Amino acid sequence: MPTDLEFRIPDPQPSRSGLPEPKRPEREFVRFTRLQRTLHACMIVSFISLALTGMTLKFSYTGWAVMLSRLLGGFQTAGYIHRTAAMLMFGVFTTHLYSLFRVKKVEHRSWRTLLFGPDTMLPTRQDLRQFLGTMKWFLGRGPRPLYGRWTYWEKFDYFAVFWGIAIIGSTGLTLWFPVFFTRFLPGQFINIATIIHSDEALLATGFIFTVHFFNTHLRPEKFPMDTTIFTGHMPLAELKRDKPLEYEALVKSGQLESHLEDPQPEIVVRTIRVFAWIALSIGFSIVVWIIYAMLFAYR
Repeated sequence: MPTDLEFRIPDPQPSRSGLPEPKRPEREFVRFTRLQRTLHACMIVSFISLALTGMTLKFSYTGWAVMLSRLLGGFQTAGYIHRTAAMLMFGVFTTHLYSLFRVKKVEHRSWRTLLFGPDTMLPTRQDLRQFLGTMKWFLGRGPRPLYGRWTYWEKFDYFAVFWGIAIIGSTGLTLWFPVFFTRFLPGQFINIATIIHSDEALLATGFIFTVHFFNTHLRPEKFPMDTTIFTGHMPLAELKRDKPLEYEALVKSGQLESHLEDPQPEIVVRTIRVFAWIALSIGFSIVVWIIYAMLFAYR
């Protein structure tokens, strides 16, 4: 079995005209499907809209919140935007669950294989070992762990969405339809839901725009941005470096070739970068506004 790819593109050869043939770009590993990329883009739009409008309401006594709410059309309009973004988030979550059923049906896999197979998103003992190994690596006490398709921090980010939908989503619906829910819940629950919805949303916003941003974009090997989730493609050198266990498994099984495609057109990559930089800039701005409000104006 070869230790490296045997289908590397050779150096350009002279053509019949005597000029060298243009070198074709090396193919890249397809890590995410079009549906996954689309759902992620919709989630970005939804989450940023929720964060912007929600934080303006939570910190409505600050100058930046008043200014931002005016740009959005006022606090009432911000509420409309907030609820529309929430519906988009619910739609993304529902579509993702449906896609899991489709994967199980198309690939003829049992739920046990899907949930507990080698590519599971559920936490495993290996994730715990890799977490401990990563902490030792940070302290210079050991080598960098060899990661597979999903790392422990990617799994944490993934299930954070489930937690957010369950806690923030359910309390948000309670506040949206209080008359309906108080038919079978005590009235005091509205006050409880307000506190939970507000504080959990603040926690989620702070986590996404700090820890998640660092893990996906600001690590030294990714800085200043990781475009894989946007383009769906990952260079082979990056796959070998970041996901060595997945790379070795694909090479041994002979499936690596089937996961390779030509890179996205340059115009697509540039458009994606503009969208991603806008999202990053808004996210970091929200963090700064929250820190200011918590330190100097919190009530």
